Amino acid sequence: MSVAANVVIAVIALLHLWFLILEMFLWTKPSGRRAFGTTAEFAEQSKALAANQGLYNGFLTAGLVWGLCLDGGAGFHVKLFFLTCVLVAGIFGGLTASRKILWIQALPALIALVLIHLT
Repeated sequence: MSVAANVVIAVIALLHLWFLILEMFLWTKPSGRRAFGTTAEFAEQSKALAANQGLYNGFLTAGLVWGLCLDGGAGFHVKLFFLTCVLVAGIFGGLTASRKILWIQALPALIALVLIHLT
């Protein structure tokens, strides 16, 4: 089960790296606007806020990768902390911004949390 948990955590880390790229570098580009359903005007006005969000996603990515690199109890606790952060952010985003966030961010984090507790 440990391998399955680590694979799911790695996928979550890659997703958050992609969110960083979208929010920090592609926010005003057509691909970024399409991903978030924004207009060019809104994207331009909100690009600093989006970059800030992207930076936070980068921290989540770094924490998850850090957890994957650690062995034993230390790795478990780092994974637990950062997966919980992802879950809380996903629930909050799902309730306040878009229900889609529940499926894209919160559900994978919940699955990974269950898996790390089964190992």
